[in-house]
Amino acid sequence: MKKIFVTGATGFIGQYVVQQLLEGGHYVIATSANKQKALNFSWFPKVDYIELDFKNINQSIDYFAFFGKPDLMIHLAWEGLPNYKSLFHFENNLPNHYWFLKNLIGNGLKDLLITGTCLEYGMREGSLTEDMSVQPDNPYALAKDTLRKFLHELQKTNPLCLKWVRLFYMYGKGQNPNSLLSQLENALENDEKFFKMSAGDQTRDYLHVATVAEYIIKIALQQKITGIINCSSNNPITVKAFVENYLRQKNKSIKLNLGHYPYPDYEPMHFWGDNNKLKRIITNE
Repeated sequence: MKKIFVTGATGFIGQYVVQQLLEGGHYVIATSANKQKALNFSWFPKVDYIELDFKNINQSIDYFAFFGKPDLMIHLAWEGLPNYKSLFHFENNLPNHYWFLKNLIGNGLKDLLITGTCLEYGMREGSLTEDMSVQPDNPYALAKDTLRKFLHELQKTNPLCLKWVRLFYMYGKGQNPNSLLSQLENALENDEKFFKMSAGDQTRDYLHVATVAEYIIKIALQQKITGIINCSSNNPITVKAFVENYLRQKNKSIKLNLGHYPYPDYEPMHFWGDNNKLKRIITNE
């Protein structure tokens, strides 16, 4: 049994990661900025919960000791999503998260998993592999990529096993209400005749959030394969086909108002993640 520290425990992914870690018999130290929200989760009585707002980081505190000297840290916290274009990602989030992580590493943390984003690859199309150079094209992606580079520099003077997990597209219960499927479910519940969306021709890489949590945990618990790791399906599908498949699985129907919204300008039309590194971890190669 490992002592595992999870930030962003009440977030979309975090709530699943915490539950699956507990089911795996691990001791979980969980944190988020809002204890009242955390109290709503069934796992709350089973974890060691410590509230922390990253805006209030105090460098005089030894956070490694403060959070019980964990064997492993899974850092999922990141404020302000899905507002990818806001400058607060590198003006506020980047320094806050860097100083917090540097504090933990400097005081003894030796095993760390952090979630990055497929948007670090920039406006590239096709199959994205971890050895590609990055070209972040928005403040969120730039802040994440810069944090990774900062931590890489810290590794030169601190013994640290670092796993940087680039997330692609997720869906499932608890997702942001502005996400594609959340809006689709809302339209179905309200018996709307049409669902407004883009033309849907863009190609994406989707995984259910429970599967993402499972993969994150498997990546975190091993030290053989480190560095950048795509958390992806390597199974490209158009957004239109993804919505149509979802409706078939739910045995529901609604007319799609294709082309109502323009394509996002912060992501390429066709891309997905090569997952060969991930498959090696899953199969214990």
